[in-house]
Order: sequence, then C-alpha cells, then structure tokens
Amino acid sequence: MTTKAVNEYDMIIVGAGVVGCAAAKAFGEDGRKVLLLERDLSEPDRIVGELMQPGGMHALKKLGMEDCAEGIDGINCYGYSVYYKGELVELPYTQDPTTGKQARGVAFHHGRFIQNLRKSAMNTKNVTVREMTVNRLISYSETDNRVIGVVATPKGEDEKEEKLYAPLTLVADGIFSKFRKDFFERSTNVMSHFVGFLLHDFQLPYDKKGFVAVAKPSPILMYQIAPHDTRVLVDVPGELPKVGNGDLKRYMEEVVCPELPANMQEKFMEALQTERLRPMPSGFLPPSINQREGAIIIGDALNVRSPLTGGGMTVALEDVLTVAQLLSKQNVPSFTDSHLVLQAMDTFHWSRKKHSAVINCLSMSLYSVFAAKTESMKVIQKGCFEYFKLGGSCVDGPINLLAGMNYSPAALLYHFYMVALYSIYVMFRDGGLVGIPQNIFKAFAVFYTACVTIMPFLWGELKN
Repeated sequence: MTTKAVNEYDMIIVGAGVVGCAAAKAFGEDGRKVLLLERDLSEPDRIVGELMQPGGMHALKKLGMEDCAEGIDGINCYGYSVYYKGELVELPYTQDPTTGKQARGVAFHHGRFIQNLRKSAMNTKNVTVREMTVNRLISYSETDNRVIGVVATPKGEDEKEEKLYAPLTLVADGIFSKFRKDFFERSTNVMSHFVGFLLHDFQLPYDKKGFVAVAKPSPILMYQIAPHDTRVLVDVPGELPKVGNGDLKRYMEEVVCPELPANMQEKFMEALQTERLRPMPSGFLPPSINQREGAIIIGDALNVRSPLTGGGMTVALEDVLTVAQLLSKQNVPSFTDSHLVLQAMDTFHWSRKKHSAVINCLSMSLYSVFAAKTESMKVIQKGCFEYFKLGGSCVDGPINLLAGMNYSPAALLYHFYMVALYSIYVMFRDGGLVGIPQNIFKAFAVFYTACVTIMPFLWGELKN
C-alpha cells in the first residue's frame, strides 16, 4: 500500500452527518481551514434521525442552516398523540416564545436532510469536502499520543492512502463510531432494537403530530416524514428475532399489530408484506471528558440516548454550537495550542449538560416507563397516561422538556415525581376500599421504582 503526499488544514472533520456538516460550516465561517471527510457522499438511507424537535430547529437556525430542513418534502410536526389501552390523548407543542406561534418540529427522510446539510457545508468558505474513508488517526509518535492528522483512502482509487494533517481532528462518525475506542473505553449499553419500516398513504390520528402507542411489551412510534410516507418504529426489547427466517415478521404480526388501534391494523399488516424491516440498536452511552490531545469527539460518537423522544439531533446541534463557541478564534486563536483546546473541551463537557442532561434523562426514563417490565413500573405507566389526560400544565410541562424548549432538571424532576405521586393516587382510586391494605405496600414500591428509574441517569449526567 503506497502513501501519497501530505496535506495540511486547521481542522479535519471525520464524518459528514448532522454533526460533521454543522461543525464544518460553523468553523469554516469562523475562518478555519476545514477538511470534511465522508466515506460515501451518496444519499444515506437510515431509519432514525428523521424528526427534528423544535429545540433542534432553534439550534439549526442559530447555525444558519434552517433552510436545510426545507425543500425535502418534510412534514411540519406540532406535537404528539399517545395511545394507551383504547384511549388517545393529544400532546400539542406549546407556544414558541421566539415567534409567538405554536412551536414547530419537522419530520423528513433522513438522507434528504443530510444531503442539504452537505450542500451547505460545501458552499461554506474555507471548507473542503472529500469522499474518503478514514482508516486511522495519526499519533505524533509511539510515546506521544497526540493526534496530528488522519490516514485516509479516497473513494474509487487503488488503495492509495493519503496522510492529512491538522492540529485538531474532530471525530463525528456517529453511533457506530470506529474511533470511539481511541478516546475512551465505554461502549453503548444496547437495551433493545427499534425496527423501522414505512407506511404509505396512512392517516395518523392527529394531522402533523407524531403518534406513540404505549404497547406490550414496548412502545410503537409513528410520524409522517413525507406527503405519502409515514415512518414506523417498533421497539423490540431483548434479543432481536431473526429477520432471515421470518421470526421478526411473525413477531410484528402476532405481538405488535394487536396492540395498535383497530383502524391501524390493516395498513400495518399490509406494509409487513411489502416493506423491508430494518433494525437499529437502541441504548445509552453517557458522555466522557475529552482528554486526547489533538482530537475531539462529539455527537452520537460521544453520547447516545434512546431515540424514543427524538432528541438526538437537538443534542448534536447544541453540541456543535457549544464547541464552536468555546473553540472560536477569539477564545483559541490557534488549534496548535493544545493546552487551550483541552481546557475548552473540559469546559465543553460540563457546559453541554445544560442541554444534554434533561434530553438524555427524559429519553431513558420515559423509555423505562413506556416499556414497563415490573408491576410497579406498570402502575407508573398507567399513571403517566392519566397525568397527560389532566391537560394544562400536566401536558405543557412534559412536552416542553421533550421538545427541547426547556432544559431545566428541576422541571424534569418535578413532573416525573408528580407522575409518580399521581400514579399512586390512580392506583388507590381504581383499587377501591378492598385494595387499600395491599396498595399501601405497593405505594412504597412504586415511589422507590420512580426514584431508581430517574435518579441514576440524572446523577450520572450531572456528576460525571
């Protein structure tokens, strides 16, 4: 294998996804010479990263990339509806204080959105985009682990590696990051798989609102991503049934379909006969402090949460805004000053918690509730739905957290524990006088379950 000539930049970005493109634009506009590398620049085909919450739209606007969500047949999203045991409740987004109108998210085909982001990056001054596979990071020496660039192979060429140098390499190669191990030893704790496919010309209960079925054994999501396309994401806990022998399809037919409203089942079954079922691992990876000189890692390569609440892109874009500000020319005149960069990344680890902690904790704790495995959790699951039925602040508060419009940990704890207490009330209400003695003991178990569900996530986010 031969090696070609040396090239130099201020920053090399690995991965032209949501994070990589946004970072390229932000740093390019700040006057940095940026090289953005992507293994394959053709339109990607993924089943997640298709719903941008209002908080993500705000971040996209701050980056000057709001138009990337336009012109791709996307569908405006104005909230959710939740289905539980034959009942349906509406959870609309609240008013956006920046516009005075109802907050707006957008759902779209992931690949079309990515291609617009890439065009935006390509059209940014100081940004060069190349189709290359990054093979490894270049360390300064055997004894000095500082990263000084990457070794990459251009697409379509005969195994001719190139060495590309920059004082700072930004790794943003996503949930399946192959460079994560170069930064820390943690790996994603996979708890389930989301299995995705499309329904065509399907009408959701509320127009321009996502749909969540609190089903057995775990939740089902639907949201319209184009005029004729509705994305279905079915959470499958535990070991994924095999696709090749038809086990996964039978699981969808026999276990999942009966959990949906009767008027949805026919279309669901039709799609199972024609659509490809595509699984995606779902889990949790808490963030780690960046301590590698010459390189930083952000996005899903750094931090992963359940896709249930659709908060991943909001966290990713807010991460870009935060790191771009901390590493701006004003704060770090040259990336060769590795001491300043490491200081900035230490600050980044703690600063990002302002937007990531609540979204991460909400996604994981809400998934635990909607995929209830214990009797106590099932009590909380029912109580959560009954809490939503109260309307008013019992809907507005949680939906603002989910939409990325409120990053307050205090608000998250308030509503989570109010759900827990209301769940206990509902348990006593529905149990009648006969059930009081037994429910007294159950109440302690329910409250304890609520504590051990949310507190470890929140403590881990804020402390580590």
